[in-house]
Amino acid sequence: MALGPLRSGDPAAAPPSEACLASRRCQGTSLASEPKIITVVVAGVPTQVTAVGNAAILENRKLGLFCSRQCPGELILKSYDLMQAIRDAGITVISGFHAPMDRECLRILLRGKQPIIICPARSIEGMRIRTEFRQPQADGRLLFLSPFQAKAKRMTAVRAEKRNRLVAALADALLVIHAAPGSKTEQLGREAAAAGKAIFTVESGYNNNLGDIGAKPVTPDFTVFFTRSQGAT
Repeated sequence: MALGPLRSGDPAAAPPSEACLASRRCQGTSLASEPKIITVVVAGVPTQVTAVGNAAILENRKLGLFCSRQCPGELILKSYDLMQAIRDAGITVISGFHAPMDRECLRILLRGKQPIIICPARSIEGMRIRTEFRQPQADGRLLFLSPFQAKAKRMTAVRAEKRNRLVAALADALLVIHAAPGSKTEQLGREAAAAGKAIFTVESGYNNNLGDIGAKPVTPDFTVFFTRSQGAT
């Protein structure tokens, strides 16, 4: 499936930060369903997590999305087109959607009909979400997932790292838009690649370090990797 031609950019208000997604103070709408505890397998170990939304989405093939906080402009422009292609192909994306580029990707994905899994780096018990999540949740294509208990009300660096590892473990492959050299994002990609997980990235000189760890540049048939087996476990 070809990625282009697609529009570069899609002007709209940026989505809320993770702090707003998971804050009691955020002006939004209460979650439509109560949190429930489910068991997922992380690195071969059954692990209990809290879920709000359609947990059946976990049965889909999932693309884990990551990006360093600072992202070169060249990669931002390329990623707009890529995310629209991923959205239109119906690929399930799982991410913390915390970094600025992650949130831009979420904005694009919310305009589609494909499933999305959002993993805040804190508890999701009692959290509130903004109104733009109401319809995706009602349509059964949105799932909030957290490995943290109710007392973990605030995001911390340690919790963000644990969340990222959960995302990487649950994903069938990773798309790393950019990982700054020496960053935790690069290290996570290195560990995932060493474990045999497929890693993809946006082709650019800024991502040579990802190529060094085995990440493959996105090609026009990238979406076929998922759409041929969508729904497989």
